[in-house]
Amino acid sequence: MKNEHAHLTEVAAEAARIARTIRAEQLDAPNSPCGDWDVRGLVNHWVLYTSHGLEHRALRKDLPEELTARDFTADADWAQQYAAQLDRAVAAWSDPAVWEGEVDLGGSATPAADIAAMLIAETALHGWDVARAVGEEYRLSDGAAAYVLGVVDSMAALYRQYDGFADEVALPASASVFEQALAHSGRDPQWTGA
Repeated sequence: MKNEHAHLTEVAAEAARIARTIRAEQLDAPNSPCGDWDVRGLVNHWVLYTSHGLEHRALRKDLPEELTARDFTADADWAQQYAAQLDRAVAAWSDPAVWEGEVDLGGSATPAADIAAMLIAETALHGWDVARAVGEEYRLSDGAAAYVLGVVDSMAALYRQYDGFADEVALPASASVFEQALAHSGRDPQWTGA
């Protein structure tokens, strides 16, 4: 749990950093690395699941409908609100007891540690999606990148069954560990929006 929480803290800090770089006009960009989502739709998904969803899973609570329907970007200070919510979410996972037991996901019980792993990977992958969509560089340590790659590889087959990941993208042998994680999740590390 200690290493995983350190990775969670890192990807959350990077998410907050990227959010603060986004200009209002960039939210209206029509495309992103995530298929049919425009940038605003991607950012709202990112904020919902990587901060509110992350905290709610730790607390074993369902996301309220008010949050799932909300346009977080409608608030001028949405990036600051997101950073504060990320801090609350990371704090919620700081208790070792939270990593024990299971989390009920709509009638399906999943080990809490597996949920945390999925959310760490989602925060990193969607963090890269958002960063790339707005022309920012996504930064991740080698240790966190290796962790995300392991999570992606362990869940890729399941995610592809539900269209959560596209088919794996071919990479050169020189690809970094994080580029491998992106490619294994069906993302093109060279995506430019063009």
